[in-house]
Amino acid sequence: MDTNRHHSDRETADRPAIDMTGRGGRSAPSMKELMLAGEYYTSTDPELDAERERAKDLLFDFNMMRPTRRTEREAIIRRLFGHAGSNCWIESPFNCDYGYNLSVGDNFYANVGCCILDCARVTIGDNVWFGPNVGIYTPEHAFDAEERTAGWERSLPVTIGDNVWVCGGASIVAGVTVGSNSVIAAGAVVVRDVPEGTLVAGVPARAIRPITERDRLGLIGR
Repeated sequence: MDTNRHHSDRETADRPAIDMTGRGGRSAPSMKELMLAGEYYTSTDPELDAERERAKDLLFDFNMMRPTRRTEREAIIRRLFGHAGSNCWIESPFNCDYGYNLSVGDNFYANVGCCILDCARVTIGDNVWFGPNVGIYTPEHAFDAEERTAGWERSLPVTIGDNVWVCGGASIVAGVTVGSNSVIAAGAVVVRDVPEGTLVAGVPARAIRPITERDRLGLIGR
């Protein structure tokens, strides 16, 4: 008889089971939970599919509605967004993925063709203006071709401070924070954080110069 083996088996039987999920015995996280946590997930998931379809239906109604029906258009945005401040106006067409990850402050304006892929939280401050065809993209697909075609991606939040002007055709990618009082030039592709009070331009965008009192034209109070 192998007494060493018998002793080892008894110790193994007495040892508590190891939780391989890392969640204290709870079930594995859903794809939505992974998405919102910034972890890798696949978007071809029944729960996420249903939430995107809900957003698409609301967006269809919004984009097909006459601009003069302001109250009804605003009501759709408030149903769609996680938060919308006062005096929020968005031109059609507008598109987003889920809507509930979007928070915009007071006096937000988005010109035509705005597209926000809000798989992660997108937080926009007060008095922010978007020119035509601005894009905010929180998802990052896997770089490896096999993993990418299998649908794996992760999403990182985007934050835009107060009093920011994002000019036409600019793009802001996953994980970027734009400081207050900044200007994103037309066509810029913003891949890194923008300091407060800075003009950025180019592909990829880089800081051109700070915005200072010398930029004030004396127009207030005319």
